[in-house]
Amino acid sequence: MSVRLVTLLLMPEQFPLHFEFRANQTFDDFFAGENEPIVKDLKQCVLGNGAQQIFLWGKSGQGKSHLLQACCHYAQQHERQSFYFDLSRYRRHRPAILMGLDDYDVVCLDNVDWIVGQEKWEQALCEFMQRHYDRGHQLIISATCLPNYMTIKTPDLKTRLSWGLMLQLKTLVNTHSIDALIFKADAMGFEISPQVGRFLMIQHQSELDGLWHLLDKLDRASLAAKRKLTVPFLKRLFNAEF
Repeated sequence: MSVRLVTLLLMPEQFPLHFEFRANQTFDDFFAGENEPIVKDLKQCVLGNGAQQIFLWGKSGQGKSHLLQACCHYAQQHERQSFYFDLSRYRRHRPAILMGLDDYDVVCLDNVDWIVGQEKWEQALCEFMQRHYDRGHQLIISATCLPNYMTIKTPDLKTRLSWGLMLQLKTLVNTHSIDALIFKADAMGFEISPQVGRFLMIQHQSELDGLWHLLDKLDRASLAAKRKLTVPFLKRLFNAEF
């Protein structure tokens, strides 16, 4: 992971804002499954050929953060300035940190529902969205639900969040989840069989991002033991409270 550091001017102080640019969270590293049309819409938005604003929503662990990071990668590949901002990490800071983000061609605001109910944040976000929109720049927002189901205190913000294209990430069914595990393992440089993928899904009914962390641990265990990831090997690992 590489981190891009940007200093945004605040009054009367400067606040260092970190843009966490995760190298392994690109569109190529994302298993889309039935969400392939959403990936296409996001790419078109980033290039300025589609919707100017996209509101991406879905349950936690479905890959929203990954997709927003992927949008930033894709923008930079096409020589467009981009910035990823996780609102869940900065909601305790002053909302003035949004100042200056409207300079970027593409801004991705993750976890917007985390600042809902905080009037100063809501107003600052509303003003940023208007500035960014007026400059013709692209905005991609993520949340766990639609704006109509949020307890937003600022009416203008609810209206602005509903601009543009509203996209819901579909939950991968079990078969596609196994395919996603195989896809992710291949991207990490090792191989798992459909049988191993099925075993992991049955034993660990968790969100996919939790399974990605498990894959990393399994890869290290496999290398240390000089064993392939088979179901018997996994059973021994889990019985040993792996």
